[in-house]
Amino acid sequence: MPERFDAVDLIREKRDHGELSTEQIEWLVDAYTRGYVADEQMAAWAMAVLLNGMARREIRDLTFAMIASGERMSFTGLGKPTVDKHSTGGVGDKITLPLVPLVASFGVAVPQLSGRGLGHTGGTLDKLESISGWRASLSNDELFAQLRDVGGAICAAGAGLAPADKKLYALRDITGTVEAIPLIASSIMSKKIAEGTGALVLDVKFGSGAFMRDVEKARELARTMVELGSDAGVATSALLTDMNAPLGRAIGNANEVRESVEVLAGGGPADVVELTLALAREMLRLAGKPDADVEEALRSGRAMDSWRSLIQAQGGDPDAPLPHARETHTVTAPRSGVVARLDALAFGVAAWRLGAGRARQQDPVLHAAGIDLHAKLGDRVEKGDPLFTLSTDDPMRFERALEALERAWEIADAAPQRGALVLERIG
Repeated sequence: MPERFDAVDLIREKRDHGELSTEQIEWLVDAYTRGYVADEQMAAWAMAVLLNGMARREIRDLTFAMIASGERMSFTGLGKPTVDKHSTGGVGDKITLPLVPLVASFGVAVPQLSGRGLGHTGGTLDKLESISGWRASLSNDELFAQLRDVGGAICAAGAGLAPADKKLYALRDITGTVEAIPLIASSIMSKKIAEGTGALVLDVKFGSGAFMRDVEKARELARTMVELGSDAGVATSALLTDMNAPLGRAIGNANEVRESVEVLAGGGPADVVELTLALAREMLRLAGKPDADVEEALRSGRAMDSWRSLIQAQGGDPDAPLPHARETHTVTAPRSGVVARLDALAFGVAAWRLGAGRARQQDPVLHAAGIDLHAKLGDRVEKGDPLFTLSTDDPMRFERALEALERAWEIADAAPQRGALVLERIG
């Protein structure tokens, strides 16, 4: 049977600022998924999208076509509302870990399908695999049962969800087209909509350690994704959040788990607590529980009980000691003053060079590797005070990590001007 369209015609149309029809986009996604449209053709089309953009209707059609390329999950039989969260990624962003059990403790199901880290941004699954016995993979039946019995699950997305996106994502990564907002939005939302959640809160970050450095581009991405969720019948909102400095004091895997448990125990860094509570309130609002007392759930230990149940349900031991690095190197303050800058990107790169992240998807991570900050932005330090400690099992890694941090921090006489951690809500 002859093909309905020609890939070269669709590339030219997008190259020349034209709009593709719904039928053309559906054919393109299907033909690429089954191998009829070649990688080089799809790469040319993606570059045209990066340069010329897409109309809202085109982005919606692309998203729905990618959903249609695979299975679509449903949690309607659970008998309770479902809500998920997606972060566009940052440095020290461990919010999923305390957030899922906190929201689940209110009788809401949280099917958190998460990923692994690549480059300077950490992966939720890598962090949790620091816990002895914990497993990331759940079958659909196991996921459903855990949501019913425990309320929350943090696990890897199955291969059946939006396989077209998986193929296009890998291509974008090697062709300089990752930054195209229509392709980012459709990639994220195709998986989240296919996942079957009833509501979704997006944590869209801006700043040096974020995928979107420019706040206006982050806002555009947030609006595009909120519109896609609404088009699909998923209650969706977004928080625009600051990622110019690392979130919390821990950057890595095992150390971020430790910090998350501190938050669940009623402590932890103020910024991690603030963002966890803000996202929890937003998720519970969309799930129909706008009056939920999230602070009380942390104080009372209810969220901690939910965490322990979640970890145990996936084979983990919440009481097992977390990995500790064999080697450490501490950087101290060369003068007295106030911490005026901690560049998130540089600290993320340094943690990656210590072994906390990976350069290729198949690379292993060192769960004990990372960085612990002893001082945050605006903190007063005296000469000789510890600023941050690098940890790894391989001391040969310290030199390159320290190179990444050479101009990443600053001590000044006055505290820096800082904006709000949560800039605004969209949707």
